[in-house]
Amino acid sequence: MRKPLRTLLAAALVLGVAAGPAALSPAFAAHVPAAAVAGPDLSAALAGLPRADATAALVRVGGTEGSWTGAAGVHDLESGAPADPAGRFRAGSVTKVFTAAVVLRLAEECRIDLDRTARSYLPELIPGRYATVTVRQLLNHTHGIPAARLPGETVEEWYERRFAVYEPEELVRDATAQPREFRPGTRQHYLNIGYTIAGLIVERVTGDTYEHAVERRVLRPLGLRDTYLPGREAGIRGPHNHGYQRMRLDDGTTGLRDVSVWRATDGWAAGDLISTTADLERFTRALFAGRVVRGPLLEEMFTLPRVADLTSGAPAAYSAGLSMKRLGGREVWGKTGGRWGYNAAIASTRHGERTLVYSVNATDAKGQDMNRTALGLMIAAYGLPD
Repeated sequence: MRKPLRTLLAAALVLGVAAGPAALSPAFAAHVPAAAVAGPDLSAALAGLPRADATAALVRVGGTEGSWTGAAGVHDLESGAPADPAGRFRAGSVTKVFTAAVVLRLAEECRIDLDRTARSYLPELIPGRYATVTVRQLLNHTHGIPAARLPGETVEEWYERRFAVYEPEELVRDATAQPREFRPGTRQHYLNIGYTIAGLIVERVTGDTYEHAVERRVLRPLGLRDTYLPGREAGIRGPHNHGYQRMRLDDGTTGLRDVSVWRATDGWAAGDLISTTADLERFTRALFAGRVVRGPLLEEMFTLPRVADLTSGAPAAYSAGLSMKRLGGREVWGKTGGRWGYNAAIASTRHGERTLVYSVNATDAKGQDMNRTALGLMIAAYGLPD
């Protein structure tokens, strides 16, 4: 959901971030033209961590305009040790970019046709009321299929079910048993369910698991050794900074609970990726340079459907895998993601002049408003919305 400009401005003023894109710090200055070295320091967005909204943050800025890396906060609240700059984290809906890339790669291989219906690939799973939904509409959120209904209404209830296992077929059956939200192709509504179906189509056409398809077509070719899809694993393998969520505790008070261990099977192909900022930066550069998806199919990721958002009525902001915002006078394409305890994002200008990757150990990672630290990093890197 787009945030009102006054909300962004207020947050920027609190953070001390000016309206223009940042010069990014003295460390960045050595890599950019002198003319670019003016304005706020990107590190201002990281100052004071840990604090109420986040316990740690990792950030990498790159591209032809220069590079900068930063880390702040703590590895965990118990030890107070510094945050590990190479730590893994849950990337949430950034997973959708990987899923879209794999679907488009399979389209390059003529194994998936974006204009074919999802039902033609999964006839036993997609009912007649959704018979016209195409693969392209799954990827750009214009399919009209509602979200699957998951038990629980509060973070405390979801925490109690953190080890629950949700099968993707089960989620699809629940979603498609409901009436459609709109006629396919006429509106846009950002939801996970289209990517859950896309993951199942990947499995159907490859005869392999979704996880192996991502590994074979993206992770292995790019050398993303610290990125993986955890399946039913609840923990994060290897070094990682702990994630915390503000919630009601056992004694009735409100405080922070360590939520680092939490199964993400409800997200699957829409949101269960685990990665590092270094790996995501490498992926972002390769993607925008046309080394992951090639030729005309890459343009699917930079083409917004000409429909309105279902809830806001604003023009569609999501393409196949990515979304677009105008920041600091130019188009910025990317994807944010949130799992309990973790916010993440990848972003870039269209031709890679400036890329941004961050992980924020947010205490409000799935809140209605964008996390303060994450918002500060985005504005510092690119500037305020036009």
